[in-house]
Amino acid sequence: MEKKAGIGFYSFLVVFIFIVMFPFYWQFLTSLKTPNEIFTTFKLYTTEPSFQSYQTIFSVRPFAKYLYNSFIVGSLTTVFAIVIASFTAYAIARLKFKGKAIILGVVLAVSMFPQIAVISPIYMLIKNLGLRNTHLGLVIPYTTFALPLSVWYLTTFFKKIPFSLEEAAKIDGASIMQTFTRIIAPLAMPGVFTTAILVFIAAWNEYLFALTINVKDEMRTVPVGITMYVGQYTIPWGELAAATVVVTVPLIIMVLVFQKRIVSGLTSGAVKG
Repeated sequence: MEKKAGIGFYSFLVVFIFIVMFPFYWQFLTSLKTPNEIFTTFKLYTTEPSFQSYQTIFSVRPFAKYLYNSFIVGSLTTVFAIVIASFTAYAIARLKFKGKAIILGVVLAVSMFPQIAVISPIYMLIKNLGLRNTHLGLVIPYTTFALPLSVWYLTTFFKKIPFSLEEAAKIDGASIMQTFTRIIAPLAMPGVFTTAILVFIAAWNEYLFALTINVKDEMRTVPVGITMYVGQYTIPWGELAAATVVVTVPLIIMVLVFQKRIVSGLTSGAVKG
């Protein structure tokens, strides 16, 4: 019975992994096929792999510039959101004042607003500030939408740290800022790191604001740049597949490299101290 259960479990696991990974495999396979092979065959392999699609997206199209823009915008958004959210979450989680529950409720409510509902006022704000077709023009709305969930996540992490540590710091004469920077922040680093990864991925993948605010080709981010590959009469499937593979690889590498920190951060916010 144990062998049958084991075989059944692993069979289910193999089928599940195949279903989950097949779209990624097919996308990668498409990026290696020639245009003629893409439209004439539906094989699960290619006999003549070609890197022409990868060469085209970097030589014919400014794909490297798209990657650079996405990296700059994602990095700045992550830094701004984490710094602001860390101080805000610390105040909500560790300091005593009235209206904490109301503030958290408002923060969570703001995160529920759909982007399409606020795109017009944000667009007018960015336009009046003269920030269209700039990195900062995207960082501002990205940070606005990243802050609510960042504050919510980090508040949970800060609450798990024993309050006795702060009391000991106060006895030693440490100020609130010293307590935060030297004691609380290092202990909450797994949660901060996890939140930073989530913010960066969200900024990396965002499409609506990037499409609306930055219209110059040299200032487009990757999601918008990829959609511009589609022509009026043709769709370069090979180039689209190659571009999506290149965009996905950095995120996969980042998650694999920092997976222990990510898991540590997620679990530290869920386990009672």
